[in-house]
Amino acid sequence: MTKPICDTRPDTDNGTGVPRPWWKGASIYQIYPRSFADANGDGIGDLAGITAKLDHIAELGVNAIWLSPFFPSPMRDFGYDVADYCGVDPIFGTLKDFDALVARAHALGLKVLIDQVFSHSSDQHPWFVDSRSSATAAKADWYVWADAKPDGSPPSNWQSVFGGPAWTWDARRGQYYMHNFLKEQPQLNVHNPAVQAALLGVLRFWLDRGVDGFRMDAVNFAMHDPQLRDNPPAPDTGKPRTRPFDFQLKVYNQSHADIPGFVERMRALIDTYGDKFTVAEVGGDDAEREMKLFTAGGTRFDSAYGFDFLYAEKLTPQIVAQALTGWPDTPGTGWPSWAFENHDAPRALSRWAAPEHREAFARLKILLLIALRGNIFLYQGEELGLPQVEIPFERLQDPEAIANWPLTLSRDGARTPMPWRRNANDMGFGSGDPWLPFGDDHGPLAVDAQSADPASLLNLTRAALALRKTHPALAVGSIAILHCDADVLAFERIEGDERIVAAFNLSAEPAAWPAALPAKGAVVMAVNDAAPGSLPGHGALLFTPD
Repeated sequence: MTKPICDTRPDTDNGTGVPRPWWKGASIYQIYPRSFADANGDGIGDLAGITAKLDHIAELGVNAIWLSPFFPSPMRDFGYDVADYCGVDPIFGTLKDFDALVARAHALGLKVLIDQVFSHSSDQHPWFVDSRSSATAAKADWYVWADAKPDGSPPSNWQSVFGGPAWTWDARRGQYYMHNFLKEQPQLNVHNPAVQAALLGVLRFWLDRGVDGFRMDAVNFAMHDPQLRDNPPAPDTGKPRTRPFDFQLKVYNQSHADIPGFVERMRALIDTYGDKFTVAEVGGDDAEREMKLFTAGGTRFDSAYGFDFLYAEKLTPQIVAQALTGWPDTPGTGWPSWAFENHDAPRALSRWAAPEHREAFARLKILLLIALRGNIFLYQGEELGLPQVEIPFERLQDPEAIANWPLTLSRDGARTPMPWRRNANDMGFGSGDPWLPFGDDHGPLAVDAQSADPASLLNLTRAALALRKTHPALAVGSIAILHCDADVLAFERIEGDERIVAAFNLSAEPAAWPAALPAKGAVVMAVNDAAPGSLPGHGALLFTPD
Protein backbone atom coordinates (compact mmCIF):
# COMPACT_ATOMS: atom_id res chain seq x y z
CA MET A 1 0.00 0.00 0.00
CA THR A 2 1.13 3.54 -0.66
CA LYS A 3 2.10 5.35 2.52
CA PRO A 4 -0.23 8.34 3.06
CA ILE A 5 1.45 11.70 2.64
CA CYS A 6 0.67 12.56 6.27
CA ASP A 7 2.17 9.30 7.60
CA THR A 8 5.51 10.03 9.26
CA ARG A 9 6.39 6.46 10.16
CA PRO A 10 9.81 5.47 8.70
CA ASP A 11 9.81 3.45 5.53
CA THR A 12 11.32 0.00 5.87
CA ASP A 13 13.58 -1.83 3.50
CA ASN A 14 11.77 -4.60 1.58
CA GLY A 15 9.35 -5.26 4.40
CA THR A 16 12.10 -6.32 6.83
CA GLY A 17 11.02 -3.89 9.51
CA VAL A 18 14.48 -2.30 9.42
CA PRO A 19 14.26 1.46 8.75
CA ARG A 20 15.40 2.34 5.26
CA PRO A 21 18.53 4.52 5.14
CA TRP A 22 17.61 8.13 4.37
CA TRP A 23 19.73 8.03 1.21
CA LYS A 24 18.16 5.00 -0.45
CA GLY A 25 15.99 6.32 -3.26
CA ALA A 26 16.95 9.88 -2.37
CA SER A 27 16.87 12.88 -4.67
CA ILE A 28 20.00 15.03 -4.45
CA TYR A 29 20.51 18.56 -5.78
CA GLN A 30 23.97 19.46 -7.05
CA ILE A 31 25.20 22.99 -6.42
CA TYR A 32 28.11 24.46 -8.38
CA PRO A 33 29.10 27.17 -5.87
CA ARG A 34 30.69 29.61 -8.33
CA SER A 35 27.43 29.96 -10.21
CA PHE A 36 24.60 29.53 -7.71
CA ALA A 37 24.33 32.86 -5.86
CA ASP A 38 26.75 35.68 -5.08
CA ALA A 39 26.35 37.27 -1.64
CA ASN A 40 29.21 39.79 -1.83
CA GLY A 41 28.93 41.06 -5.40
CA ASP A 42 32.36 39.99 -6.64
CA GLY A 43 31.00 38.03 -9.60
CA ILE A 44 31.55 34.60 -8.06
CA GLY A 45 28.97 32.61 -6.13
CA ASP A 46 29.76 31.77 -2.52
CA LEU A 47 28.64 29.81 0.53
CA ALA A 48 26.64 32.68 2.00
CA GLY A 49 24.81 32.99 -1.31
CA ILE A 50 23.95 29.30 -1.21
CA THR A 51 22.68 29.58 2.37
CA ALA A 52 20.42 32.46 1.37
CA LYS A 53 18.86 30.36 -1.40
CA LEU A 54 18.40 27.07 0.45
CA ASP A 55 14.66 27.67 0.79
CA HIS A 56 14.35 27.21 -2.98
CA ILE A 57 15.99 23.81 -2.76
CA ALA A 58 13.94 22.76 0.25
CA GLU A 59 10.76 23.74 -1.62
CA LEU A 60 11.79 21.50 -4.49
CA GLY A 61 11.45 18.56 -2.14
CA VAL A 62 14.89 16.97 -2.52
CA ASN A 63 16.52 15.05 0.32
CA ALA A 64 20.03 16.45 0.11
CA ILE A 65 22.39 18.91 -1.52
CA TRP A 66 25.80 18.13 -2.97
CA LEU A 67 28.33 20.95 -3.02
CA SER A 68 31.01 20.90 -5.69
CA PRO A 69 34.45 21.89 -4.32
CA PHE A 70 34.76 25.08 -2.30
CA PHE A 71 38.20 24.33 -0.83
CA PRO A 72 41.25 26.62 -1.14
CA SER A 73 42.52 26.28 -4.69
CA PRO A 74 44.40 28.19 -7.38
CA MET A 75 41.34 27.37 -9.52
CA ARG A 76 43.21 25.95 -12.48
CA ASP A 77 40.37 23.40 -12.66
CA PHE A 78 37.93 25.47 -10.61
CA GLY A 79 38.29 23.74 -7.27
CA TYR A 80 39.14 20.24 -8.41
CA ASP A 81 42.77 21.21 -7.82
CA VAL A 82 42.71 21.32 -4.01
CA ALA A 83 45.40 23.23 -2.14
CA ASP A 84 43.94 22.60 1.34
CA TYR A 85 41.49 19.78 1.99
CA CYS A 86 40.35 21.24 5.32
CA GLY A 87 39.49 24.82 4.50
CA VAL A 88 37.30 27.17 2.46
CA ASP A 89 38.69 29.29 -0.35
CA PRO A 90 38.29 33.00 0.49
CA ILE A 91 36.29 33.57 -2.71
CA PHE A 92 33.63 31.26 -1.24
CA GLY A 93 33.81 32.47 2.36
CA THR A 94 35.04 30.91 5.57
CA LEU A 95 34.61 27.79 7.65
CA LYS A 96 32.14 29.81 9.71
CA ASP A 97 30.10 30.34 6.52
CA PHE A 98 30.24 26.61 5.85
CA ASP A 99 29.03 25.81 9.36
CA ALA A 100 26.15 28.28 8.90
CA LEU A 101 25.23 26.61 5.61
CA VAL A 102 25.14 23.17 7.22
CA ALA A 103 23.06 24.44 10.13
CA ARG A 104 20.52 26.11 7.84
CA ALA A 105 20.32 23.07 5.55
CA HIS A 106 19.71 20.77 8.50
CA ALA A 107 17.04 23.12 9.83
CA LEU A 108 15.27 22.81 6.48
CA GLY A 109 15.53 19.01 6.53
CA LEU A 110 18.30 18.86 3.91
CA LYS A 111 21.33 16.61 4.20
CA VAL A 112 24.68 18.03 3.05
CA LEU A 113 27.15 16.14 0.86
CA ILE A 114 30.50 17.52 -0.21
CA ASP A 115 33.01 16.55 -2.87
CA GLN A 116 36.27 14.84 -2.03
CA VAL A 117 39.05 14.79 -4.61
CA PHE A 118 41.45 12.09 -3.47
CA SER A 119 43.17 11.06 -6.69
CA HIS A 120 45.13 14.31 -7.05
CA SER A 121 45.75 17.65 -5.40
CA SER A 122 46.88 21.07 -6.56
CA ASP A 123 50.58 21.56 -7.23
CA GLN A 124 50.30 24.34 -4.63
CA HIS A 125 49.23 21.99 -1.86
CA PRO A 126 51.87 21.98 0.92
CA TRP A 127 52.18 18.22 0.51
CA PHE A 128 53.33 18.61 -3.09
CA VAL A 129 55.52 21.61 -2.34
CA ASP A 130 57.41 19.40 0.11
CA SER A 131 57.37 16.37 -2.19
CA ARG A 132 58.91 18.16 -5.17
CA SER A 133 61.59 19.86 -3.06
CA SER A 134 63.77 16.77 -2.76
CA ALA A 135 63.78 13.01 -3.22
CA THR A 136 64.56 12.80 0.51
CA ALA A 137 61.83 15.19 1.69
CA ALA A 138 59.36 14.06 4.34
CA LYS A 139 56.62 13.65 1.74
CA ALA A 140 58.84 12.64 -1.15
CA ASP A 141 56.73 9.57 -1.94
CA TRP A 142 53.32 11.14 -1.35
CA TYR A 143 53.04 11.72 -5.10
CA VAL A 144 53.90 9.61 -8.14
CA TRP A 145 57.47 10.32 -9.24
CA ALA A 146 59.59 8.38 -11.71
CA ASP A 147 62.88 8.66 -13.55
CA ALA A 148 63.04 9.47 -17.22
CA LYS A 149 63.70 6.74 -19.73
CA PRO A 150 67.31 6.58 -20.97
CA ASP A 151 66.40 8.91 -23.85
CA GLY A 152 64.86 11.46 -21.47
CA SER A 153 61.27 10.70 -22.45
CA PRO A 154 58.49 10.15 -19.88
CA PRO A 155 58.42 6.93 -17.84
CA SER A 156 55.38 5.54 -19.67
CA ASN A 157 53.09 6.37 -22.57
CA TRP A 158 50.20 7.40 -20.31
CA GLN A 159 48.14 10.36 -21.52
CA SER A 160 46.25 12.94 -19.49
CA VAL A 161 42.51 13.51 -19.77
CA PHE A 162 43.00 17.14 -20.74
CA GLY A 163 45.53 16.42 -23.49
CA GLY A 164 49.22 15.57 -23.70
CA PRO A 165 51.38 13.20 -21.66
CA ALA A 166 50.37 12.36 -18.08
CA TRP A 167 53.92 13.25 -17.00
CA THR A 168 55.68 16.58 -16.40
CA TRP A 169 59.41 17.02 -15.84
CA ASP A 170 60.48 18.71 -12.61
CA ALA A 171 64.08 19.89 -12.47
CA ARG A 172 64.09 20.19 -8.68
CA ARG A 173 63.89 16.43 -8.30
CA GLY A 174 65.27 15.55 -11.70
CA GLN A 175 62.23 13.34 -12.24
CA TYR A 176 58.82 13.29 -13.86
CA TYR A 177 55.65 13.53 -11.80
CA MET A 178 52.37 12.00 -12.91
CA HIS A 179 49.07 13.82 -13.47
CA ASN A 180 45.97 12.24 -15.00
CA PHE A 181 44.46 15.67 -15.55
CA LEU A 182 46.19 19.09 -15.67
CA LYS A 183 49.92 19.34 -14.91
CA GLU A 184 48.82 21.51 -11.98
CA GLN A 185 46.99 18.45 -10.56
CA PRO A 186 49.75 16.03 -9.51
CA GLN A 187 48.73 12.47 -8.79
CA LEU A 188 48.65 11.48 -5.14
CA ASN A 189 50.39 8.19 -4.37
CA VAL A 190 47.39 6.62 -2.67
CA HIS A 191 49.28 3.32 -2.45
CA ASN A 192 51.25 5.00 0.36
CA PRO A 193 49.74 4.19 3.82
CA ALA A 194 50.70 7.67 5.07
CA VAL A 195 48.71 9.27 2.25
CA GLN A 196 45.73 7.07 3.03
CA ALA A 197 45.93 8.06 6.69
CA ALA A 198 46.03 11.76 5.75
CA LEU A 199 43.00 11.39 3.48
CA LEU A 200 41.09 9.55 6.19
CA GLY A 201 41.89 12.50 8.43
CA VAL A 202 40.26 14.79 5.86
CA LEU A 203 37.06 12.75 5.99
CA ARG A 204 37.10 12.90 9.78
CA PHE A 205 37.53 16.69 9.71
CA TRP A 206 34.38 17.24 7.64
CA LEU A 207 32.34 14.57 9.40
CA ASP A 208 33.12 16.32 12.67
CA ARG A 209 31.69 19.51 11.12
CA GLY A 210 28.38 17.77 10.46
CA VAL A 211 28.42 16.74 6.81
CA ASP A 212 26.14 13.86 5.90
CA GLY A 213 28.28 12.20 3.28
CA PHE A 214 30.60 12.53 0.34
CA ARG A 215 30.66 12.42 -3.42
CA MET A 216 34.01 10.86 -4.29
CA ASP A 217 35.51 12.38 -7.42
CA ALA A 218 37.30 10.27 -10.06
CA VAL A 219 37.66 7.26 -7.74
CA ASN A 220 38.99 4.95 -10.43
CA PHE A 221 41.93 7.32 -10.96
CA ALA A 222 43.06 6.97 -7.33
CA MET A 223 45.84 4.41 -7.91
CA HIS A 224 48.24 3.55 -10.70
CA ASP A 225 50.32 0.56 -11.78
CA PRO A 226 53.60 0.84 -9.79
CA GLN A 227 55.42 -0.92 -12.62
CA LEU A 228 54.50 1.97 -14.95
CA ARG A 229 53.65 -0.34 -17.83
CA ASP A 230 52.57 1.25 -21.10
CA ASN A 231 48.87 1.32 -21.95
CA PRO A 232 47.88 -0.62 -25.07
CA PRO A 233 46.28 1.22 -28.00
CA ALA A 234 42.49 1.42 -28.08
CA PRO A 235 40.66 -0.08 -31.04
CA ASP A 236 39.16 2.41 -33.45
CA THR A 237 35.43 2.65 -32.72
CA GLY A 238 34.72 5.19 -35.43
CA LYS A 239 34.09 7.95 -32.92
CA PRO A 240 36.10 11.17 -33.30
CA ARG A 241 39.26 11.27 -31.22
CA THR A 242 40.04 14.78 -30.02
CA ARG A 243 42.68 13.92 -27.38
CA PRO A 244 45.66 11.55 -27.18
CA PHE A 245 43.86 10.09 -24.13
CA ASP A 246 41.26 8.65 -26.51
CA PHE A 247 43.85 6.51 -28.30
CA GLN A 248 44.60 4.25 -25.33
CA LEU A 249 42.98 1.59 -23.22
CA LYS A 250 43.51 2.94 -19.70
CA VAL A 251 44.73 -0.38 -18.28
CA TYR A 252 47.61 0.81 -16.12
CA ASN A 253 47.16 4.48 -15.20
CA GLN A 254 43.80 3.91 -13.45
CA SER A 255 41.49 1.22 -12.03
CA HIS A 256 44.16 -0.50 -9.95
CA ALA A 257 43.09 -3.61 -8.04
CA ASP A 258 44.04 -2.05 -4.68
CA ILE A 259 41.46 0.76 -4.89
CA PRO A 260 38.61 -1.27 -3.30
CA GLY A 261 40.77 -1.92 -0.24
CA PHE A 262 41.14 1.81 0.38
CA VAL A 263 37.43 2.30 -0.30
CA GLU A 264 36.73 -0.16 2.52
CA ARG A 265 38.98 1.81 4.87
CA MET A 266 37.06 4.99 4.06
CA ARG A 267 33.71 3.29 4.54
CA ALA A 268 34.75 1.80 7.89
CA LEU A 269 35.62 5.26 9.17
CA ILE A 270 32.48 6.90 7.79
CA ASP A 271 30.27 4.22 9.36
CA THR A 272 31.48 5.23 12.82
CA TYR A 273 29.59 8.51 12.33
CA GLY A 274 26.19 6.88 11.82
CA ASP A 275 23.82 7.14 8.88
CA LYS A 276 26.00 8.80 6.24
CA PHE A 277 26.04 8.43 2.46
CA THR A 278 28.84 7.91 -0.02
CA VAL A 279 28.56 8.01 -3.80
CA ALA A 280 31.41 7.46 -6.23
CA GLU A 281 31.85 9.13 -9.58
CA VAL A 282 33.13 6.52 -12.02
CA GLY A 283 33.80 7.25 -15.67
CA GLY A 284 35.69 5.48 -18.41
CA ASP A 285 35.37 2.50 -20.69
CA ASP A 286 34.81 0.00 -17.88
CA ALA A 287 32.56 2.17 -15.72
CA GLU A 288 29.71 -0.27 -15.05
CA ARG A 289 31.99 -3.02 -13.76
CA GLU A 290 33.89 -0.57 -11.58
CA MET A 291 30.75 1.06 -10.24
CA LYS A 292 29.59 -2.35 -9.05
CA LEU A 293 33.05 -3.19 -7.71
CA PHE A 294 33.19 -0.01 -5.63
CA THR A 295 29.69 -0.56 -4.18
CA ALA A 296 29.70 -4.34 -3.63
CA GLY A 297 28.86 -6.10 -0.42
CA GLY A 298 27.89 -3.29 1.92
CA THR A 299 31.47 -2.51 3.00
CA ARG A 300 32.33 -0.08 0.20
CA PHE A 301 30.54 3.00 -1.09
CA ASP A 302 26.75 3.12 -0.84
CA SER A 303 26.25 4.08 -4.46
CA ALA A 304 27.96 5.10 -7.68
CA TYR A 305 27.08 6.95 -10.82
CA GLY A 306 28.68 6.96 -14.21
CA PHE A 307 28.20 8.74 -17.49
CA ASP A 308 25.44 6.66 -19.08
CA PHE A 309 23.38 9.78 -19.72
CA LEU A 310 25.76 12.70 -19.15
CA TYR A 311 27.46 12.50 -22.53
CA ALA A 312 24.74 10.73 -24.50
CA GLU A 313 24.05 12.75 -27.66
CA LYS A 314 20.50 11.39 -27.77
CA LEU A 315 18.26 9.82 -25.16
CA THR A 316 16.85 6.57 -26.51
CA PRO A 317 14.77 3.81 -24.93
CA GLN A 318 17.67 1.43 -25.48
CA ILE A 319 20.14 3.60 -23.54
CA VAL A 320 17.77 3.86 -20.57
CA ALA A 321 16.82 0.17 -20.60
CA GLN A 322 20.44 -0.93 -20.79
CA ALA A 323 21.43 1.31 -17.88
CA LEU A 324 18.56 0.11 -15.69
CA THR A 325 18.96 -3.60 -16.39
CA GLY A 326 22.67 -3.32 -15.60
CA TRP A 327 21.75 -2.89 -11.92
CA PRO A 328 19.62 -5.91 -10.95
CA ASP A 329 18.04 -6.12 -7.51
CA THR A 330 20.21 -9.02 -6.39
CA PRO A 331 22.10 -9.57 -3.11
CA GLY A 332 25.56 -8.00 -3.14
CA THR A 333 24.83 -5.66 -6.04
CA GLY A 334 25.25 -2.01 -5.19
CA TRP A 335 22.65 0.72 -5.38
CA PRO A 336 22.84 2.93 -8.49
CA SER A 337 22.59 6.68 -8.84
CA TRP A 338 21.57 8.55 -11.99
CA ALA A 339 22.22 12.01 -13.36
CA PHE A 340 21.09 13.53 -16.65
CA GLU A 341 23.12 16.71 -16.07
CA ASN A 342 26.08 17.95 -14.05
CA HIS A 343 28.86 20.55 -14.12
CA ASP A 344 30.98 18.49 -16.54
CA ALA A 345 28.41 17.82 -19.26
CA PRO A 346 26.40 19.97 -21.69
CA ARG A 347 22.82 20.65 -20.63
CA ALA A 348 20.64 17.65 -21.47
CA LEU A 349 17.89 19.59 -23.24
CA SER A 350 20.41 20.97 -25.72
CA ARG A 351 21.71 17.48 -26.40
CA TRP A 352 18.43 15.62 -26.53
CA ALA A 353 15.75 17.89 -27.96
CA ALA A 354 15.34 20.33 -30.83
CA PRO A 355 14.58 23.89 -29.62
CA GLU A 356 10.92 23.64 -30.61
CA HIS A 357 10.49 20.46 -28.55
CA ARG A 358 12.50 21.37 -25.45
CA GLU A 359 9.60 22.40 -23.27
CA ALA A 360 7.74 19.14 -23.87
CA PHE A 361 10.89 17.06 -23.58
CA ALA A 362 11.81 18.72 -20.29
CA ARG A 363 8.52 17.54 -18.83
CA LEU A 364 9.09 14.00 -20.03
CA LYS A 365 12.64 14.09 -18.71
CA ILE A 366 11.70 14.98 -15.14
CA LEU A 367 9.02 12.29 -15.07
CA LEU A 368 11.52 9.73 -16.33
CA LEU A 369 14.14 10.78 -13.78
CA ILE A 370 11.85 10.41 -10.76
CA ALA A 371 10.74 6.97 -12.01
CA LEU A 372 14.24 5.45 -12.14
CA ARG A 373 15.31 2.83 -9.63
CA GLY A 374 18.18 4.28 -7.64
CA ASN A 375 19.12 7.70 -6.34
CA ILE A 376 18.60 10.66 -8.63
CA PHE A 377 20.67 13.82 -9.02
CA LEU A 378 19.40 17.16 -10.28
CA TYR A 379 21.92 19.77 -11.32
CA GLN A 380 21.20 23.40 -10.49
CA GLY A 381 18.95 24.93 -13.14
CA GLU A 382 17.74 21.56 -14.38
CA GLU A 383 14.47 22.19 -12.58
CA LEU A 384 14.12 25.33 -14.71
CA GLY A 385 14.83 23.62 -18.02
CA LEU A 386 17.95 25.66 -18.72
CA PRO A 387 19.54 25.03 -22.12
CA GLN A 388 23.27 25.09 -22.80
CA VAL A 389 24.83 28.54 -23.21
CA GLU A 390 27.16 29.16 -26.13
CA ILE A 391 30.27 30.77 -24.61
CA PRO A 392 32.50 32.71 -27.02
CA PHE A 393 36.15 31.68 -27.04
CA GLU A 394 37.29 34.91 -25.42
CA ARG A 395 35.03 34.25 -22.40
CA LEU A 396 35.94 30.58 -21.92
CA GLN A 397 37.24 29.56 -18.50
CA ASP A 398 37.27 25.75 -18.89
CA PRO A 399 40.90 24.64 -19.44
CA GLU A 400 39.88 21.52 -21.34
CA ALA A 401 37.73 23.53 -23.74
CA ILE A 402 40.45 26.11 -24.30
CA ALA A 403 43.06 23.42 -24.97
CA ASN A 404 40.91 21.49 -27.44
CA TRP A 405 38.95 24.33 -29.04
CA PRO A 406 36.77 23.97 -31.07
CA LEU A 407 36.63 20.17 -31.08
CA THR A 408 35.20 19.72 -27.61
CA LEU A 409 32.04 20.81 -25.85
CA SER A 410 32.82 23.46 -23.28
CA ARG A 411 31.80 22.66 -19.73
CA ASP A 412 31.35 26.39 -19.18
CA GLY A 413 28.03 26.38 -21.05
CA ALA A 414 26.45 24.39 -18.20
CA ARG A 415 28.12 26.45 -15.47
CA THR A 416 26.59 29.86 -16.18
CA PRO A 417 24.93 31.79 -13.32
CA MET A 418 21.60 30.63 -11.96
CA PRO A 419 18.73 32.95 -13.00
CA TRP A 420 16.69 33.89 -9.94
CA ARG A 421 14.75 37.00 -11.02
CA ARG A 422 13.57 37.50 -14.57
CA ASN A 423 13.67 41.29 -14.77
CA ALA A 424 16.73 42.02 -12.64
CA ASN A 425 19.90 43.23 -14.36
CA ASP A 426 21.87 40.59 -12.49
CA MET A 427 19.06 38.01 -12.75
CA GLY A 428 19.14 37.96 -8.96
CA PHE A 429 22.54 36.22 -9.01
CA GLY A 430 24.07 39.06 -6.98
CA SER A 431 26.42 40.64 -9.49
CA GLY A 432 25.89 42.09 -12.94
CA ASP A 433 29.26 41.01 -14.31
CA PRO A 434 29.71 37.41 -13.20
CA TRP A 435 32.63 35.11 -13.95
CA LEU A 436 30.66 33.58 -16.85
CA PRO A 437 28.02 35.40 -18.91
CA PHE A 438 24.32 34.95 -18.29
CA GLY A 439 22.37 32.86 -20.75
CA ASP A 440 20.56 35.15 -23.20
CA ASP A 441 17.45 32.96 -23.08
CA HIS A 442 17.55 32.18 -19.34
CA GLY A 443 15.59 35.22 -18.12
CA PRO A 444 12.10 33.88 -18.90
CA LEU A 445 13.10 30.63 -17.16
CA ALA A 446 14.06 32.36 -13.90
CA VAL A 447 12.91 31.02 -10.55
CA ASP A 448 10.50 33.90 -9.82
CA ALA A 449 8.83 33.65 -13.23
CA GLN A 450 8.32 29.91 -12.97
CA SER A 451 7.23 29.97 -9.34
CA ALA A 452 4.36 32.24 -10.33
CA ASP A 453 3.26 29.93 -13.16
CA PRO A 454 1.34 26.84 -11.97
CA ALA A 455 2.05 25.13 -15.29
CA SER A 456 5.83 25.71 -15.22
CA LEU A 457 8.52 23.05 -15.28
CA LEU A 458 9.64 24.21 -11.84
CA ASN A 459 6.26 23.49 -10.32
CA LEU A 460 6.05 20.18 -12.19
CA THR A 461 9.44 19.25 -10.75
CA ARG A 462 8.24 20.04 -7.24
CA ALA A 463 5.18 17.86 -7.76
CA ALA A 464 7.22 15.03 -9.30
CA LEU A 465 9.72 14.97 -6.43
CA ALA A 466 6.88 14.95 -3.90
CA LEU A 467 5.37 12.02 -5.77
CA ARG A 468 8.60 10.05 -5.55
CA LYS A 469 8.71 10.63 -1.80
CA THR A 470 5.18 9.39 -1.21
CA HIS A 471 5.32 6.31 -3.47
CA PRO A 472 7.72 3.61 -2.22
CA ALA A 473 7.48 1.85 -5.58
CA LEU A 474 9.15 4.87 -7.21
CA ALA A 475 11.70 5.44 -4.46
CA VAL A 476 12.97 1.91 -3.86
CA GLY A 477 10.78 -0.57 -5.72
CA SER A 478 11.96 -3.27 -8.09
CA ILE A 479 12.02 -2.53 -11.80
CA ALA A 480 11.20 -4.61 -14.87
CA ILE A 481 11.29 -3.47 -18.49
CA LEU A 482 7.93 -4.14 -20.15
CA HIS A 483 8.55 -2.62 -23.59
CA CYS A 484 11.46 -1.06 -25.45
CA ASP A 485 11.53 -0.07 -29.10
CA ALA A 486 12.97 2.80 -31.15
CA ASP A 487 10.64 5.36 -29.58
CA VAL A 488 8.83 3.96 -26.54
CA LEU A 489 10.09 2.73 -23.21
CA ALA A 490 7.86 1.21 -20.54
CA PHE A 491 8.68 -0.39 -17.23
CA GLU A 492 7.01 -1.22 -13.95
CA ARG A 493 8.04 -0.38 -10.41
CA ILE A 494 6.81 -2.61 -7.59
CA GLU A 495 7.17 -2.32 -3.83
CA GLY A 496 4.93 -4.38 -1.59
CA ASP A 497 1.35 -4.08 -2.84
CA GLU A 498 2.06 -1.01 -4.93
CA ARG A 499 2.61 -1.35 -8.68
CA ILE A 500 3.22 1.64 -10.95
CA VAL A 501 3.59 1.35 -14.71
CA ALA A 502 5.66 4.02 -16.46
CA ALA A 503 5.47 4.74 -20.19
CA PHE A 504 7.52 7.25 -22.19
CA ASN A 505 7.40 8.25 -25.83
CA LEU A 506 10.82 9.73 -26.54
CA SER A 507 9.89 10.84 -30.04
CA ALA A 508 8.11 14.03 -31.07
CA GLU A 509 5.48 12.05 -32.99
CA PRO A 510 2.55 10.06 -31.56
CA ALA A 511 3.37 6.43 -30.84
CA ALA A 512 1.24 3.31 -30.75
CA TRP A 513 0.36 2.06 -27.28
CA PRO A 514 2.44 -1.09 -26.64
CA ALA A 515 0.41 -4.29 -26.60
CA ALA A 516 2.35 -5.50 -23.55
CA LEU A 517 0.96 -2.68 -21.40
CA PRO A 518 -2.43 -2.49 -19.71
CA ALA A 519 -4.50 0.19 -21.41
CA LYS A 520 -6.53 1.22 -18.38
CA GLY A 521 -5.68 2.50 -14.95
CA ALA A 522 -5.56 5.41 -12.55
CA VAL A 523 -3.11 8.12 -13.57
CA VAL A 524 -0.51 8.97 -10.93
CA MET A 525 1.11 11.69 -13.05
CA ALA A 526 1.11 12.46 -16.76
CA VAL A 527 2.61 15.09 -19.06
CA ASN A 528 2.06 16.21 -22.64
CA ASP A 529 -1.51 14.78 -22.73
CA ALA A 530 -0.46 11.17 -22.23
CA ALA A 531 -3.06 8.79 -20.81
CA PRO A 532 -3.45 5.02 -20.48
CA GLY A 533 -3.79 3.77 -24.05
CA SER A 534 -2.46 6.99 -25.61
CA LEU A 535 1.10 8.31 -26.09
CA PRO A 536 1.27 11.62 -27.98
CA GLY A 537 4.63 13.07 -28.95
CA HIS A 538 6.85 13.17 -25.84
CA GLY A 539 3.96 11.81 -23.85
CA ALA A 540 4.87 10.31 -20.50
CA LEU A 541 2.80 8.91 -17.66
CA LEU A 542 2.84 6.92 -14.48
CA PHE A 543 -0.29 4.95 -13.66
CA THR A 544 -1.59 2.12 -11.54
CA PRO A 545 -3.22 -0.45 -13.82
CA ASP A 546 -6.80 -1.59 -13.21
